[in-house]
Amino acid sequence: MIEKALTSADVEFVTTLHGDESVAFHVLLQPRGDQADRLLRAIDDVALGELDEAVRERETPEGEAAKDVGQRALEVSLQALRASGSAAEGRLIEDHPLDALKRLVEEIGADEVIVLTDPHYVEEFFHRDWASRARHKVGVPVLKLFSHSKA
Repeated sequence: MIEKALTSADVEFVTTLHGDESVAFHVLLQPRGDQADRLLRAIDDVALGELDEAVRERETPEGEAAKDVGQRALEVSLQALRASGSAAEGRLIEDHPLDALKRLVEEIGADEVIVLTDPHYVEEFFHRDWASRARHKVGVPVLKLFSHSKA
């Protein structure tokens, strides 16, 4: 589960987690504007010392406008995973992300879930971030990783 396009460092990180084992990725991406409240994102930016980012939160596409950005981010991520030699498919999440994640885990018989995200301090503090909540819902191990850089 991702929230933005994977960087080359992210792709290298996730594709080498299991050594030489063959791994297939099923990527879920929810357009950013649909998953987090603008105020919480701004608080996270301030906590990270990124004041310029906090000011620009109003410019982040939301709702329908975020779907095009999300679709492009998903395609870039899938192409990068495939270029690394991994099998990869994916889709945008249009309903509740944890329900979609649980359905996918059951549908494909996933061994684990990787949630790759930027830090979200407010949600993490209260264990309301996607990874913490997924651990109680999906029935397989959930690995939470932080993105290596801004995409």
